[in-house]
Amino acid sequence: MRVLKRSAASPPEGPAGPDQAGTDREGRLERARSRVGSVKGRLARRRAAAVAWRARLPDLTGPVARAWHRLPRWSQWLVRLGIIVLAVLAPADWVGQIMAPASDWKTLLFYPIGIFVLLAVGLNVVVGQAGILDLGYVAFFAIGGYTMALLGVNVGLDFWIILPTAVALCAVSGLVLGTPALRLRGDYLAIVTLGFGEIIRISATNASWTGGPRGIAGIPHPPDIGNLNAFTYGVLDPTPYYYLVLALIVVVIFVARRLERSRVGRAWAAIREDEDAAALMGVPTFRFKLWAFAIGGSIGGGAGVMFSAKNIAITPDNFPLLLSILVLSAVVLGGSGNLPGVILGAFLVAWLPERFRGLADYRVLIFGAALVIMMIFRPEGLLPSRRRRSSLRTGTGAGAAPTAVVEQEEKT
Repeated sequence: MRVLKRSAASPPEGPAGPDQAGTDREGRLERARSRVGSVKGRLARRRAAAVAWRARLPDLTGPVARAWHRLPRWSQWLVRLGIIVLAVLAPADWVGQIMAPASDWKTLLFYPIGIFVLLAVGLNVVVGQAGILDLGYVAFFAIGGYTMALLGVNVGLDFWIILPTAVALCAVSGLVLGTPALRLRGDYLAIVTLGFGEIIRISATNASWTGGPRGIAGIPHPPDIGNLNAFTYGVLDPTPYYYLVLALIVVVIFVARRLERSRVGRAWAAIREDEDAAALMGVPTFRFKLWAFAIGGSIGGGAGVMFSAKNIAITPDNFPLLLSILVLSAVVLGGSGNLPGVILGAFLVAWLPERFRGLADYRVLIFGAALVIMMIFRPEGLLPSRRRRSSLRTGTGAGAAPTAVVEQEEKT
């Protein structure tokens, strides 16, 4: 009876009042904030430790770059001329015995090495100079390849007419893709470009006028230039095609270097560093990003024409997503934004798997492990630009205001 009376005397328990519920909610939010703050603190400490650790690594590219800039202009041109001479002598048999004893070295010089260098220089305009992440760059390569196939087989046009036509068509394709896509940023833009690359490949697979999955065969070769064996284009000897793609690489590098030092290149640098700050400074960011897409796409189209002219036949399987990823890896590995680094990265990405072909399935594993180790120990790339090297060694990102001031365009 006493227990019952005590229970009856005690007030009934009801739901918590609004003040108590608000207090509990604030307590939970405070504990969540505390956990997030501790995690951010640990990440910041680890990042600071990683930056300090990388700063202690020997900087081998800095002294080389300083020595290069101290050379007189005529000495720099002699070095460039020497590199071109070495590239001309590259198809020699003794070079192939050293570089790729288990593969056809002359064929490798054209594809994948030559084509990869051409694609990497074109993608560097988009990714390295303008700071736009493009995961579907293989689409322009495919458009150029199919333009060569369709106009060469069905229309019978000459190679030297098809090449500028494909370059112009890919530039227009870059404008068509960029007009809606470049209004997005970051991951959203990357997903759109990825989808564009897959749409081109799937369309080529399903369309009847592209030959479907069987592709197009009987693509004509470029016309011979004189009676020289080095410029006689056939099926067996890949050396003339290598010299042709080498000449195109030299032209593209010259154009890319001139663009980098021009007003357009300074605008791209400003957009890459901070697009919002560049827009506030009067840079027409959308227009310059469209130019980057068009110029980069045109270079990819030229590479596609070269590829189709050598292979005689193309199929949609020649343009997989993996090719875009490999070219992007070459740009990042060599040093995004720095032309010598991009060329070196493309050469290594194309050559290393063939150099270790004798290891069968393990060569891909070794290549992947080398890329991972490279990104850990040297994330700025093998030959990074001075801006990229200093930002990663000091821990400063690209969030600061752009250092290049671009004059505001006159409104028409």
